[in-house]
Amino acid sequence: MNPAHAQAFTYQVNWRSRSHHAGDHGGLQHGLGMEFHGNAPLVDYPDARRIDIRQTLRDPGEQVYVRLFHQKNATPVYAVCDMSGSMRFGGKMALAAEIAASVAFSAHQAGDMFGFVGFDETPREEWLVPPSHRLHEALDLAERLKDYRPAAAGSAGLLEIGLYLAQKRSLVFLISDFHMPLEFIEQALNLLSRHHVVPIVLWTAGEYRKLPDFGLNAIVDPETGRRRMLFFRKALKARFEQAFAARRAALEELFMRYETPACFVEDRFDAEAVSEYFQQFSAL
Repeated sequence: MNPAHAQAFTYQVNWRSRSHHAGDHGGLQHGLGMEFHGNAPLVDYPDARRIDIRQTLRDPGEQVYVRLFHQKNATPVYAVCDMSGSMRFGGKMALAAEIAASVAFSAHQAGDMFGFVGFDETPREEWLVPPSHRLHEALDLAERLKDYRPAAAGSAGLLEIGLYLAQKRSLVFLISDFHMPLEFIEQALNLLSRHHVVPIVLWTAGEYRKLPDFGLNAIVDPETGRRRMLFFRKALKARFEQAFAARRAALEELFMRYETPACFVEDRFDAEAVSEYFQQFSAL
């Protein structure tokens, strides 16, 4: 995938990175940053460039003090992608590939490392990429992902992906249609609680909004791939729309309960919408 085709967005994290590498996010490491942290004796932090004259003159013990600053640090960024059976319909994998490329390109611009984890029934070893600054590898992976056709498999591997993420707190974009039980999603969120999770919910209009008002239409079970024919009328189409509206409300309620609001993507990806998402929810 060409970097020119990867849309970049801006993101912020509301926690301090433990990384030792310089970046764009607030960190816990002391360094030559702009965010004042406090004062400390020169003997503890021997850097004469940071001597605080006012604090030194105020000290009755005549101790020499320096200013301490938090430096801006990098943070690991992951795209975690559902590759189960439900993702093979409606162009979802191509859309997931576009989002993964966008995450990688955005992380590269922010000076962060990007990693990828793909899963269905288990985390897929051929789709595990540890965090790095190698943008070309991430874009090559997105190109392969675009053409991937999932098998008729479940998504139980979601409960194991924490084993493949960094030990330090990371920003995790969880890309899925979330056609799985709410209890299962809640269990996964508990297992990923150390990380900052951004659920990217992929739906297609063909699943519910573009069904026919009248006539036969094939319906595919999202996990098993089984097809059956239904005779649609306006009332049946309305029931599908109501079911998806109820599902969206349930997902939104669950994600907000874990302070991980969802970003819904339908048919096309808009990087600017992700930037707006972070502007809206960065205080959570």
